[in-house]
Amino acid sequence: MKLLKSLLTVLALAFALIFVTACGSGGNATSSSGKTTAKARTIDEIKKSGELRIAVFGDKKPFGYVDNDGSYQGYDIELGNQLAKDLGVKAKYVSVDAANRAEYLISNKVDITLANFTVTDERKKQVDFALPYMKVSLGVVSPKKGVITDVKQLEGKTLIVTKGTTAETYFEKNHPEVKLQKYDQYSDAYQALLDGRGDAFSTDNTEVLAWALENKGYEVGITSLGDPDTIAPAVQKGNKELLDFINKDIEKLGKENFFHKAYEKTLHPTYGDAAKADDLVVEGGKVE
Repeated sequence: MKLLKSLLTVLALAFALIFVTACGSGGNATSSSGKTTAKARTIDEIKKSGELRIAVFGDKKPFGYVDNDGSYQGYDIELGNQLAKDLGVKAKYVSVDAANRAEYLISNKVDITLANFTVTDERKKQVDFALPYMKVSLGVVSPKKGVITDVKQLEGKTLIVTKGTTAETYFEKNHPEVKLQKYDQYSDAYQALLDGRGDAFSTDNTEVLAWALENKGYEVGITSLGDPDTIAPAVQKGNKELLDFINKDIEKLGKENFFHKAYEKTLHPTYGDAAKADDLVVEGGKVE
C-alpha cells in the first residue's frame, strides 16, 4: 500500500510539473515553419529599451560590413540608422549569416532584419516583408582566365554559394546538374573562390559586381540570372505595428530621395560608372 501511495504521489507531481510548464510557455507560439516564436517587442518596448535591434551582415561590403574601426557601414546600415533615429532610439546591430536571418526574427533576437534580404514566397511564410528599397537578380563571378558566361558552362564544374541564399535555392531547383559547394559566411565563400576551390561564385549581382571591381582577375560573366527580385526589411510574422512604421518611414524617406543619397554615399564609391543608381535603388517602396 505504501508503495502504491508513493507511486501515485510521483505521478501527481509529474502531471503538476507538465501543467506548470505548459502554462509558463504562454508567451510563445509556433510559426508556419514549425519553429517556436518568441513574441516580438512592441514599439513602446523598443523605445523603453533605447535600442532597435537590427540584423545585418558583417562581411558583405558595401551593403553591410564592419570596418577597421569595428563600426558597421554600408547601404543597409544607412537605412538602419535612419529607422532607429526616426524611432528615437539607437541602432544595435547584430551580425547574422544568410541562413539564420529569419530565425533571428522568429526567436526575437532582433526586431528587424536588413541583411540584404531578398523577398521570396518561401520566406513570406516565415516573416513579413516591408516595402522594398532595392532591386536585384543573381550574378555569377569567376576568374577571367576561365570566365563563366553561360550556365551551361557550369555543368561538371563547382559553383560556390552561400547557405540560405536565393542563389542556393535557384541552382538546386533549376540546375541540379551543377555541383554546389556551400559556405555559411560570405567571406568564406569568396575566399574559396580566391583559393581555387570552386570555378565560380553566385549571389546577388549587386554584390558580385562590387567584389569583382575590387578584385582584379575576376569578372562577372553572368550579370543577370533568374527573375528580378527586390530586397526589403523584414519583421517577425504578425508584427503589424512595426511593419506599418517601417512602411510609412520608407514612403517618407522616398520623398526625401533618401535611398539615392545612401547609394551615392555607400555604393557609388565601389561601383563608379559600372552601375547606375536607378538600376538598383527603389525609392519610397515603388518599383519602376
